[in-house]
Amino acid sequence: MKKTTPTDEHFMSIAIEESKKGDGPYGAVIVKGGKIIAQTHNTGKRDTDSTAHAEVNAIRLAQKTLGTTKLIGCTLYSSAESCPMCTAAEIWAKLDRVVFGCSIEQLMEVGSNQIELKAQTIIDQGFHPMELVGDILADEAIEVVKNFKKVN
Repeated sequence: MKKTTPTDEHFMSIAIEESKKGDGPYGAVIVKGGKIIAQTHNTGKRDTDSTAHAEVNAIRLAQKTLGTTKLIGCTLYSSAESCPMCTAAEIWAKLDRVVFGCSIEQLMEVGSNQIELKAQTIIDQGFHPMELVGDILADEAIEVVKNFKKVN
């Protein structure tokens, strides 16, 4: 894991707020040049689309916004460590950096169904170099998951 930047907590707090809006407790923000170009949450149930995770939704929106499939120079902020599907999408989109809040282990500890495969393991396959930073506002992010589980 790499170093954080001064703006990481700011953009993570926005991703965490976004996570409260979805039909799953996850939010994502994509930033380029200090500006938010995509801000979304899970919409899988609403859209009847099991791929509509916050990160994939953010990638789709950012690609449309920028008019390219290559998100070079962008950072994705996710309220939780990405699942294998989302990590692969991040790699295919050629994001420079992914920053997450709570980890897969933390999600599993509170009873969230997860595929137990770390994002770094997928990144380490070497297809596209991508910096991964974790544990940014993790306590706040995991609280959203806990509260979501209580209500749903």
